[in-house]
Amino acid sequence: MSNPRADRVRDVAKLAGRPARLKRGRFLAEGPQAVREALRLNAERISAGQPAVVHEVYASRACLDRLPELEDLAAATKLRLATDEVLSAMADTVNPQGILAVCSFMDVTLETVLDAGPRLIAVLCQVRDPGNAGTVLRAADAAGADAVVLTSSSVDIYNPKAVRSTAGSLFHLPVVLGADVDQLVERCRARGMGVLAADGYGTVNLDKLQDENAARRLGVETPDSEYALEMPTLWLFGNEAQGLSDAELSLADHRVAVPVYGSAESLNLGTAATVCLYASARSQQPSTVPGR
Repeated sequence: MSNPRADRVRDVAKLAGRPARLKRGRFLAEGPQAVREALRLNAERISAGQPAVVHEVYASRACLDRLPELEDLAAATKLRLATDEVLSAMADTVNPQGILAVCSFMDVTLETVLDAGPRLIAVLCQVRDPGNAGTVLRAADAAGADAVVLTSSSVDIYNPKAVRSTAGSLFHLPVVLGADVDQLVERCRARGMGVLAADGYGTVNLDKLQDENAARRLGVETPDSEYALEMPTLWLFGNEAQGLSDAELSLADHRVAVPVYGSAESLNLGTAATVCLYASARSQQPSTVPGR
């Protein structure tokens, strides 16, 4: 493909906008890492007899020569060679990375997540910045979380910037969209999950919870512990500017603060979420102490 003004090029480019995404149920994955993970998931789905995730792949010859595994992975899809001018016209970025894919929406229902018996879920409440949403999703993936849930007032996770910020993690774990946080908390509690709110003004110290978990691993009783981090947990993370609302905070069993030892006023959303999720993930891992 060499004509950047072709109808097909314009149709793909429209997916950078939410109306076209909603109408077609498809979105753009840009760059080698995102496309690679999309194609891997696509192969798994096809092998399992499930619907395809990736429908079209557009790439430059230079990109495929540099990363030949992408061409092999794309063998089961519609792979089209495109010039840099065409890719620039299709992509949302100023400097495209030589490859993009048109993918189907992949979000799942809350029932699907809960039926799988999750132990760690990250919830984004009124998170509006696509980069932040993608960063938290990537952190949740790295921490081994079972799912990420976005409330109805949060950003569209299929926004091109959000997709790029996940660095391929969007294709690794279930995502629930448009959740009602009150119903979500109620249903998770019914499944035996605890609910923690990440709150810079919280009275529960995350380090203390981790120390208590470490003590229990050594067989030391912690009768005054406020919360056992090893239990299945739903973490609530709030809006970038205002944090969690009073109503959202009231839903939590505890408001947990990440201690700040330096002079910074606070941590940004992505960093705070990463610290909290890793604290739970580490606490939920089997003990590495010999004999335990």
